[in-house]
Amino acid sequence: MTLKYTISEGHFTTEAQALDEIAARGWYALALDVVGKNEELHWHDFDTVIYVVTGTAYAAMEDGTVLKAGAGSRVEAPAGLVHRDVPESAYRAIFGFSVRPADFTQPLNKPVIATR
Repeated sequence: MTLKYTISEGHFTTEAQALDEIAARGWYALALDVVGKNEELHWHDFDTVIYVVTGTAYAAMEDGTVLKAGAGSRVEAPAGLVHRDVPESAYRAIFGFSVRPADFTQPLNKPVIATR
């Protein structure tokens, strides 16, 4: 089964709106300034919602598709979604996590293990 992300462009205009939506889910918010780097494919064991406040977020998916989300976009990423950050990313975002960041299992970026 292939997991999918969703992007809702023009979804919000202020950080306060993003924080309110995350709180309404009962999730945990964290504001981050992100500068892209070349990463290996990986996945996380928690659901994430990302509200891009400024700039543009890019992520490459396992199938080679590149996600592009500009300011005002909300990105829904389910646990287990295989992806990697790319160097073109430069953005500020409010991240919402389904688990408390203090409870993240390590490593945060789970490696993709090839199956045969």
